[in-house]
Amino acid sequence: MRGPDFRHIELGDVASTNLECMDRARSGDEGNLWITAVRQTGGRARRGRSWVSEPGNLYSSLLLIDPAPWAALASLPLAVTVAVEAAVSSALPAEAAKALRIKWPNDLLIGGRKTSGILIEAEQMPDGRRAVVIGCGINVAHRPEAGLYPTTCLAEQGSAVTPQDLFAQLVVTMDSVLSLWDQGRGVAAIRDAWIERAQGIGEPVTVNLPDRQISGLFDGIDIEGRLMLALPDGNRQTIASGDVFFS
Repeated sequence: MRGPDFRHIELGDVASTNLECMDRARSGDEGNLWITAVRQTGGRARRGRSWVSEPGNLYSSLLLIDPAPWAALASLPLAVTVAVEAAVSSALPAEAAKALRIKWPNDLLIGGRKTSGILIEAEQMPDGRRAVVIGCGINVAHRPEAGLYPTTCLAEQGSAVTPQDLFAQLVVTMDSVLSLWDQGRGVAAIRDAWIERAQGIGEPVTVNLPDRQISGLFDGIDIEGRLMLALPDGNRQTIASGDVFFS
C-alpha cells in the first residue's frame, strides 16, 4: 500500500523490521519507506530486550532520511507515540479506547496493560545522511508476556481489526502527526497531545534507572520528552530514560 508520501514493502519472516530498514538505508534507500512483516525472528525492544513476534500482530518500521535537524530528533518519540495512540484508538471499541493511555516514554496501556512498543534507532551513513528508523509493534491478536509489565492485545479488548487494516490506519496517523511535528517546529502541540493522553500525571511513580530506583510524583514531561519527577524534598529531577512503575 502507499500513503501520501510513503512506500511500503510487505515481508514474511524477517529478523527485525528495524534491521531491514537500516540495511536498506545503508544501501542508499531514499527513505519514506514502511516495512511490515508477518513474523520477526529477532524482534527487539528498548534496552536490548526481545520482542516476541509471532504472526497475528503488527510489526512495522518506517525509514526516514534526514527527517529533522539532529537536535530536534529528541522530540520525535513524542510524535511517534501520539501517532500510534491515534491508530490504536481508532481500532478499539469506545470503552476500551477510553482506557487507552500513554505510559512514559512511549508504551501504550489499555486498562494498565501494555499493548504496544516503539523502538527508534538512528545512524549516520558514510555519505553524511542520517537514517532514522521508527519501529512500532502492536499486539493485535496475541499478547506475549513482556516481562516487566502485564500485557493485553486489541482482540482481547473487543477489536476485530486485522494487522493489515491497523497498519493502513497507522500510515495515515503517522503522516498527519509527523506533519504537525514539522521537523521539531511543532513540538509544543505534540507535547500537549502527549500529556492529554498520558497515564499517571500527578501520581506517585517509581522509576528504575540502571543504577538505582527513584520515587516521586510524575510531574509531566519537558519539551524534549524527558520525565519530570517531583521529589519528596521539594526538588525536581529530569529523567531521560528509565522504566516507570505506578504505585
